[in-house]
Amino acid sequence: MMRWLAALLLLASWPAGANEPPPGLSWQGDFSQGGLVTGMAQPGLTLRLGGRDVPVAQDGRFVFGFGRDEAATVTFSVNYRGGQSETTQLRIAPQKYEIQRIDGLPPAQVTPPAAVLERIKRENAQIAAVRQRNTPRQDFMQGWIWPAKGPVSGVYGSQRILNGEPRTPHYGLDIAAPTGSPVIAPSGGEVVLAEKDIYFTGGTIIIDHGMGINSAFSHLQSLNVKVGQQVKRGGQIGTVGATGRATGPHLDWRVNWFDVRLDPQRLLPPKE
Repeated sequence: MMRWLAALLLLASWPAGANEPPPGLSWQGDFSQGGLVTGMAQPGLTLRLGGRDVPVAQDGRFVFGFGRDEAATVTFSVNYRGGQSETTQLRIAPQKYEIQRIDGLPPAQVTPPAAVLERIKRENAQIAAVRQRNTPRQDFMQGWIWPAKGPVSGVYGSQRILNGEPRTPHYGLDIAAPTGSPVIAPSGGEVVLAEKDIYFTGGTIIIDHGMGINSAFSHLQSLNVKVGQQVKRGGQIGTVGATGRATGPHLDWRVNWFDVRLDPQRLLPPKE
């Protein structure tokens, strides 16, 4: 718990005094690309970040996050009882991302074959649907622990340019580990997807941590949980593998606020 509080204090240090909450709100967190913010609202307030609603729980808790390419400023608005409203511009700290260029690859290694495109579309829709869940649970407030042991082999935001064509950025944290190494839940929640064979990600689990926060675990060798199962932070959910489109055994862990892709490493305490 002390490490989690220390992490919140560190995250709240950016930018000093620049993102004061409007009246009726308090918040703390990481106002940067890939960052996560949590807060409390007085009863009866409705919140919007940019063009989307920010759900507020019955106890006043709310949470929101910023994507990899979030703009330098984002509009945040509060509607109060009685019709009053207040709008502020949040300042978002930019991040630097690794860019790697690789040329001369066979076309089949750059673009999936046409025969699997319908499958990819169907699987992407399945994943997008579970990421829209908005449940009242607040497991994410427990804080986060590392889901696997091993060196970091890939970071959030990095991008490859293959044969001159920019590919989708990497939105996860890759942890290299031997096949069969345990993967644990970094925070509690409910399993909302458990598939052994997704085209890109192979063995895949998604956990709903509440209020739009969910995390995905990819390339798993085995799955120890099923859809609907409640998991506790630190409980084993699967094992590391190299299934799907992977070049070697590792865990690819991703965290979202609905469809906004967050930086998992910014949620974690330092490695011991």
